[in-house]
Amino acid sequence: MDGDVVATAADAAALALPPLLILDRAGAFLDDAGLGSGPLRWARIGGGQSNVTFRIQRDGADVVLRRGPRPPLPPSTHDMVREARIQAALAPLGVPVPRILAVCEDQAVLGVPFYVMEYLDGDVVTDTIPAHLDGPEQRRGTSEALADMLVQLHSLEIGSGELAGLGRPDGYLKRQLQRFAALWEMGATRELPQVAAVATWLEANRPDTQRTALIHGDYRLGNLMFRRTAPARVLGVLDWEMATLGDPLADLGYLTATYAQAGEPATFMQLSGVTALPGYLNREQLADRYNRHFGLDLSALPWYQALALWKAAIFSEAIYTRWRHGERDDDAGFGAVLEAGVPKLLEVAAGYAGRL
Repeated sequence: MDGDVVATAADAAALALPPLLILDRAGAFLDDAGLGSGPLRWARIGGGQSNVTFRIQRDGADVVLRRGPRPPLPPSTHDMVREARIQAALAPLGVPVPRILAVCEDQAVLGVPFYVMEYLDGDVVTDTIPAHLDGPEQRRGTSEALADMLVQLHSLEIGSGELAGLGRPDGYLKRQLQRFAALWEMGATRELPQVAAVATWLEANRPDTQRTALIHGDYRLGNLMFRRTAPARVLGVLDWEMATLGDPLADLGYLTATYAQAGEPATFMQLSGVTALPGYLNREQLADRYNRHFGLDLSALPWYQALALWKAAIFSEAIYTRWRHGERDDDAGFGAVLEAGVPKLLEVAAGYAGRL
């Protein structure tokens, strides 16, 4: 055990920082939810710098527990209850998402709300390529599936159910600029003039929204899980924390701005670096494949790409600030990367601004 995972609530009380998983409390919650029996076996999934995910196995259950980071949490972030409800609403619409099994709003259990979902046995493509998805044909098919799934998400009929209450699509872009500018003022501890410079440019050049849709908010290759057999087929779309209603080109801008491509500036936001290898669609091809279905004017796509990296710089700076204050000791390596990485993001965002 380490400071992240402890056996009992008594062990947790003895720590200076609260743990991420308390096994006896998690086990009692699973007992009450009817999810297996007996001692827990656990493994952390991924190295997420925001929310935290564990695979938990016991007799009769193989599940995933997802929770936010250690408190204190910024306002209106890491809402795991909302994320669970979104996934539960998407499943009947044919979106491949893990099935929600239980939701805990009682912060006395693990210190923050969390939810439990089914474990999906698939592959996430990041810095290595699964053998069955390698080779020119499968690399291309993987990136085509990435574009096609975004088309599926943006084609959903929202109706009047759970998804209709996710946000106000009118004025989405303006509110994003206002919200993230305010987050910068709340969390910044160093002078980075390009934040204000890019913000001014974004506001002065803000495009008109051509259509509205459900948007994922963190749509990238690393948030898709693929089946373990060829051809490339999406088993699950993950990480719905930032989903809302708004301008779907915000998703396309984020996808393409964080998509690794040979010959383009690299940033720490390019979490699936393999797409810079031959065979994968490039950014322009991704956008073209997506837009065959919608016929939108993509001339302002660099604006959305600049927006994506400007926002990423601001929330990454908040993580950097917490790391410097000793609130995110689990992010030691990532926190150090951000010292130079955030200014680099802003530099690349300014580069997109220069393309319009």
